[in-house]
Amino acid sequence: MEEYLVLFKETIAEYLPKILMALAILIIGLIAIKIIVSTIKKILVKREVDVSLQKFLINLLGWSLKILLFVTVIAKLGVETTSFAAILAAAGLAIGLALQGSLANFAGGVLIMIFKPIKIGDFIEAQGQSGTVKEIEIFTTKLNTPDNKEIIIPNGALSNGNIVNYSTEATRRVDFTFGVGYDSDIKKTKEIIFEVINKHPLILKDPAAAVNLSELGDSSINFFTRVWVKKENYWAVKFDILEQTKEAFDAAGIEIPYPHAVHINKQAQT
Repeated sequence: MEEYLVLFKETIAEYLPKILMALAILIIGLIAIKIIVSTIKKILVKREVDVSLQKFLINLLGWSLKILLFVTVIAKLGVETTSFAAILAAAGLAIGLALQGSLANFAGGVLIMIFKPIKIGDFIEAQGQSGTVKEIEIFTTKLNTPDNKEIIIPNGALSNGNIVNYSTEATRRVDFTFGVGYDSDIKKTKEIIFEVINKHPLILKDPAAAVNLSELGDSSINFFTRVWVKKENYWAVKFDILEQTKEAFDAAGIEIPYPHAVHINKQAQT
Protein backbone atom coordinates (compact mmCIF):
# COMPACT_ATOMS: atom_id res chain seq x y z
CA MET A 1 0.00 0.00 0.00
CA GLU A 2 2.83 2.36 0.89
CA GLU A 3 4.45 1.65 -2.48
CA TYR A 4 1.30 2.75 -4.35
CA LEU A 5 1.06 5.86 -2.16
CA VAL A 6 4.68 6.75 -2.88
CA LEU A 7 4.11 6.14 -6.62
CA PHE A 8 1.00 8.31 -6.52
CA LYS A 9 2.91 11.14 -4.83
CA GLU A 10 5.76 10.88 -7.32
CA THR A 11 3.31 10.93 -10.24
CA ILE A 12 1.54 13.96 -8.82
CA ALA A 13 4.87 15.70 -8.20
CA GLU A 14 5.95 14.97 -11.76
CA TYR A 15 2.79 15.79 -13.68
CA LEU A 16 1.07 18.43 -11.53
CA PRO A 17 3.36 21.28 -12.66
CA LYS A 18 2.85 20.23 -16.30
CA ILE A 19 -0.93 20.07 -15.83
CA LEU A 20 -1.01 23.47 -14.12
CA MET A 21 1.21 24.97 -16.82
CA ALA A 22 -0.92 23.46 -19.58
CA LEU A 23 -4.07 24.77 -17.89
CA ALA A 24 -2.51 28.23 -17.59
CA ILE A 25 -1.52 28.14 -21.27
CA LEU A 26 -5.06 27.07 -22.19
CA ILE A 27 -6.70 29.89 -20.23
CA ILE A 28 -4.25 32.55 -21.41
CA GLY A 29 -4.46 31.20 -24.96
CA LEU A 30 -8.25 31.39 -25.06
CA ILE A 31 -8.13 34.97 -23.76
CA ALA A 32 -5.45 35.84 -26.31
CA ILE A 33 -7.46 34.26 -29.14
CA LYS A 34 -10.50 36.30 -28.11
CA ILE A 35 -8.44 39.51 -28.14
CA ILE A 36 -6.81 38.67 -31.49
CA VAL A 37 -10.12 37.80 -33.14
CA SER A 38 -11.74 40.96 -31.75
CA THR A 39 -8.82 43.10 -32.98
CA ILE A 40 -8.86 41.57 -36.46
CA LYS A 41 -12.62 42.07 -36.60
CA LYS A 42 -12.24 45.79 -35.78
CA ILE A 43 -9.55 46.14 -38.46
CA LEU A 44 -11.77 44.47 -41.07
CA VAL A 45 -14.72 46.71 -40.10
CA LYS A 46 -12.51 49.82 -40.20
CA ARG A 47 -11.27 48.90 -43.68
CA GLU A 48 -14.87 48.27 -44.78
CA VAL A 49 -14.23 44.68 -45.83
CA ASP A 50 -17.35 42.92 -47.11
CA VAL A 51 -19.48 41.67 -44.20
CA SER A 52 -19.71 38.16 -45.62
CA LEU A 53 -15.93 37.93 -45.96
CA GLN A 54 -15.47 39.37 -42.46
CA LYS A 55 -17.47 36.62 -40.79
CA PHE A 56 -15.88 33.89 -42.89
CA LEU A 57 -12.33 35.05 -42.07
CA ILE A 58 -13.13 35.49 -38.39
CA ASN A 59 -14.52 31.95 -38.16
CA LEU A 60 -11.53 30.52 -40.02
CA LEU A 61 -9.03 32.45 -37.88
CA GLY A 62 -10.76 31.41 -34.64
CA TRP A 63 -10.72 27.71 -35.47
CA SER A 64 -7.11 27.81 -36.70
CA LEU A 65 -5.86 29.50 -33.51
CA LYS A 66 -7.80 27.07 -31.31
CA ILE A 67 -6.25 24.08 -33.10
CA LEU A 68 -2.79 25.62 -32.65
CA LEU A 69 -3.52 26.19 -28.96
CA PHE A 70 -4.69 22.61 -28.55
CA VAL A 71 -1.43 21.29 -30.06
CA THR A 72 0.59 23.56 -27.72
CA VAL A 73 -1.29 22.36 -24.63
CA ILE A 74 -0.82 18.72 -25.63
CA ALA A 75 2.91 19.28 -26.13
CA LYS A 76 3.16 20.94 -22.71
CA LEU A 77 1.65 17.86 -21.10
CA GLY A 78 4.59 15.86 -22.37
CA VAL A 79 3.15 14.32 -25.50
CA GLU A 80 5.75 14.11 -28.27
CA THR A 81 4.74 16.62 -30.93
CA THR A 82 6.25 14.50 -33.72
CA SER A 83 4.28 11.46 -32.60
CA PHE A 84 1.26 13.59 -32.07
CA ALA A 85 1.65 15.09 -35.53
CA ALA A 86 1.79 11.61 -37.05
CA ILE A 87 -1.29 10.57 -35.09
CA LEU A 88 -3.04 13.79 -36.07
CA ALA A 89 -2.16 13.26 -39.73
CA ALA A 90 -3.48 9.68 -39.67
CA ALA A 91 -6.59 10.82 -37.85
CA GLY A 92 -6.96 13.69 -40.28
CA LEU A 93 -6.80 11.32 -43.23
CA ALA A 94 -9.42 9.03 -41.69
CA ILE A 95 -11.64 11.96 -40.76
CA GLY A 96 -11.13 13.50 -44.20
CA LEU A 97 -12.30 10.31 -45.91
CA ALA A 98 -15.28 10.12 -43.58
CA LEU A 99 -16.14 13.79 -43.96
CA GLN A 100 -15.69 14.34 -47.67
CA GLY A 101 -18.97 16.23 -47.74
CA SER A 102 -17.76 18.63 -45.05
CA LEU A 103 -14.52 19.25 -46.95
CA ALA A 104 -16.57 19.93 -50.08
CA ASN A 105 -18.67 22.37 -48.07
CA PHE A 106 -15.52 24.11 -46.83
CA ALA A 107 -14.22 24.38 -50.40
CA GLY A 108 -17.64 25.68 -51.45
CA GLY A 109 -17.46 28.36 -48.76
CA VAL A 110 -14.04 29.44 -50.03
CA LEU A 111 -15.38 29.64 -53.60
CA ILE A 112 -18.32 31.76 -52.46
CA MET A 113 -15.92 34.13 -50.71
CA ILE A 114 -13.66 34.38 -53.78
CA PHE A 115 -16.25 34.78 -56.54
CA LYS A 116 -18.95 36.44 -54.37
CA PRO A 117 -22.11 35.31 -56.18
CA ILE A 118 -23.99 36.27 -53.01
CA LYS A 119 -23.43 38.42 -49.95
CA ILE A 120 -25.18 39.01 -46.64
CA GLY A 121 -28.47 40.85 -47.19
CA ASP A 122 -29.11 39.49 -50.71
CA PHE A 123 -32.45 37.86 -51.47
CA ILE A 124 -31.68 34.67 -53.38
CA GLU A 125 -33.23 31.46 -54.66
CA ALA A 126 -31.08 28.33 -54.50
CA GLN A 127 -31.47 24.59 -53.90
CA GLY A 128 -35.26 24.93 -54.10
CA GLN A 129 -35.30 27.54 -51.31
CA SER A 130 -35.55 31.32 -51.27
CA GLY A 131 -34.72 33.87 -48.61
CA THR A 132 -32.40 36.65 -47.46
CA VAL A 133 -28.77 35.67 -46.83
CA LYS A 134 -28.27 35.95 -43.07
CA GLU A 135 -24.79 34.49 -42.65
CA ILE A 136 -22.11 32.74 -44.72
CA GLU A 137 -20.20 30.37 -42.46
CA ILE A 138 -17.29 28.00 -43.15
CA PHE A 139 -19.49 25.02 -44.04
CA THR A 140 -23.01 26.39 -44.47
CA THR A 141 -25.00 29.46 -45.51
CA LYS A 142 -28.05 30.59 -43.55
CA LEU A 143 -31.11 32.15 -45.16
CA ASN A 144 -34.10 33.87 -43.59
CA THR A 145 -37.38 33.26 -45.43
CA PRO A 146 -40.00 36.02 -45.80
CA ASP A 147 -42.06 34.29 -43.07
CA ASN A 148 -38.99 34.32 -40.76
CA LYS A 149 -37.83 30.72 -41.02
CA GLU A 150 -34.14 29.88 -41.02
CA ILE A 151 -32.83 27.70 -43.84
CA ILE A 152 -29.34 26.19 -43.69
CA ILE A 153 -27.80 25.23 -47.05
CA PRO A 154 -24.45 23.37 -47.35
CA ASN A 155 -21.88 25.52 -49.13
CA GLY A 156 -20.84 22.65 -51.41
CA ALA A 157 -24.29 22.31 -52.91
CA LEU A 158 -24.77 26.09 -52.96
CA SER A 159 -21.53 26.80 -54.84
CA ASN A 160 -22.14 24.03 -57.40
CA GLY A 161 -25.82 24.73 -58.01
CA ASN A 162 -27.84 27.44 -59.72
CA ILE A 163 -28.30 30.67 -57.75
CA VAL A 164 -30.87 33.32 -58.60
CA ASN A 165 -29.84 36.58 -56.94
CA TYR A 166 -32.71 39.07 -56.88
CA SER A 167 -30.62 41.77 -55.17
CA THR A 168 -27.78 42.19 -57.68
CA GLU A 169 -29.57 44.71 -59.89
CA ALA A 170 -31.09 47.96 -58.67
CA THR A 171 -34.38 47.42 -60.52
CA ARG A 172 -36.73 44.51 -61.20
CA ARG A 173 -39.53 43.89 -63.68
CA VAL A 174 -42.97 42.98 -62.39
CA ASP A 175 -45.07 40.89 -64.78
CA PHE A 176 -48.86 40.59 -64.83
CA THR A 177 -51.35 38.79 -67.03
CA PHE A 178 -54.89 40.20 -67.01
CA GLY A 179 -57.67 38.23 -68.70
CA VAL A 180 -60.93 39.93 -69.76
CA GLY A 181 -64.03 38.72 -71.57
CA TYR A 182 -64.22 38.52 -75.35
CA ASP A 183 -66.87 41.21 -75.46
CA SER A 184 -64.49 43.72 -73.81
CA ASP A 185 -63.11 46.62 -75.84
CA ILE A 186 -59.38 46.05 -76.37
CA LYS A 187 -58.43 49.73 -76.59
CA LYS A 188 -60.43 50.67 -73.50
CA THR A 189 -58.98 47.77 -71.51
CA LYS A 190 -55.42 48.83 -72.33
CA GLU A 191 -56.23 52.43 -71.41
CA ILE A 192 -57.55 51.36 -68.00
CA ILE A 193 -54.46 49.28 -67.27
CA PHE A 194 -52.16 52.13 -68.30
CA GLU A 195 -54.16 54.55 -66.16
CA VAL A 196 -53.66 52.34 -63.09
CA ILE A 197 -49.94 52.01 -63.84
CA ASN A 198 -49.37 55.73 -64.42
CA LYS A 199 -51.00 56.64 -61.11
CA HIS A 200 -48.77 54.41 -59.02
CA PRO A 201 -45.89 56.43 -57.50
CA LEU A 202 -43.46 53.49 -57.15
CA ILE A 203 -43.49 52.45 -60.82
CA LEU A 204 -40.53 53.78 -62.80
CA LYS A 205 -41.02 55.81 -65.97
CA ASP A 206 -37.82 54.45 -67.48
CA PRO A 207 -37.87 51.71 -68.65
CA ALA A 208 -41.39 52.37 -69.84
CA ALA A 209 -44.29 50.12 -68.90
CA ALA A 210 -45.80 47.87 -71.57
CA VAL A 211 -49.30 46.45 -72.04
CA ASN A 212 -49.76 44.02 -74.93
CA LEU A 213 -52.46 41.64 -76.02
CA SER A 214 -50.59 38.38 -75.57
CA GLU A 215 -53.13 35.61 -76.08
CA LEU A 216 -56.61 34.80 -77.30
CA GLY A 217 -57.44 32.20 -74.70
CA ASP A 218 -60.26 29.68 -74.48
CA SER A 219 -62.46 32.03 -72.47
CA SER A 220 -60.55 35.32 -72.20
CA ILE A 221 -58.43 37.91 -73.96
CA ASN A 222 -55.14 38.06 -72.06
CA PHE A 223 -53.03 41.18 -71.69
CA PHE A 224 -49.37 40.77 -70.72
CA THR A 225 -48.31 43.76 -68.62
CA ARG A 226 -44.76 44.69 -67.60
CA VAL A 227 -43.62 47.46 -65.26
CA TRP A 228 -40.24 48.30 -63.73
CA VAL A 229 -39.64 49.14 -60.09
CA LYS A 230 -36.80 49.47 -57.59
CA LYS A 231 -36.01 46.04 -56.19
CA GLU A 232 -37.21 46.91 -52.69
CA ASN A 233 -40.66 47.91 -54.06
CA TYR A 234 -41.32 44.69 -56.00
CA TRP A 235 -43.94 43.10 -53.74
CA ALA A 236 -45.68 46.36 -52.83
CA VAL A 237 -46.21 47.19 -56.52
CA LYS A 238 -47.26 43.64 -57.41
CA PHE A 239 -50.01 43.55 -54.77
CA ASP A 240 -51.15 47.13 -55.42
CA ILE A 241 -51.50 46.78 -59.19
CA LEU A 242 -53.45 43.51 -58.91
CA GLU A 243 -55.92 45.07 -56.50
CA GLN A 244 -56.23 48.43 -58.24
CA THR A 245 -56.66 46.91 -61.71
CA LYS A 246 -59.47 44.66 -60.47
CA GLU A 247 -61.21 47.67 -58.94
CA ALA A 248 -60.76 49.68 -62.17
CA PHE A 249 -62.20 46.83 -64.28
CA ASP A 250 -65.21 46.57 -61.97
CA ALA A 251 -65.83 50.32 -62.16
CA ALA A 252 -65.65 50.22 -65.99
CA GLY A 253 -67.89 47.15 -66.24
CA ILE A 254 -65.15 44.96 -67.71
CA GLU A 255 -65.63 41.32 -66.80
CA ILE A 256 -62.82 39.03 -65.70
CA PRO A 257 -63.97 35.54 -66.83
CA TYR A 258 -63.94 32.67 -64.39
CA PRO A 259 -64.98 29.02 -64.78
CA HIS A 260 -68.70 28.30 -64.56
CA ALA A 261 -70.08 24.96 -63.51
CA VAL A 262 -73.03 23.73 -65.54
CA HIS A 263 -75.36 21.18 -63.93
CA ILE A 264 -77.52 19.05 -66.21
CA ASN A 265 -80.40 17.22 -64.63
CA LYS A 266 -81.81 14.28 -66.55
CA GLN A 267 -85.31 13.27 -65.57
CA ALA A 268 -86.37 9.74 -66.15
CA GLN A 269 -89.00 9.43 -68.80
CA THR A 270 -92.23 7.82 -67.67
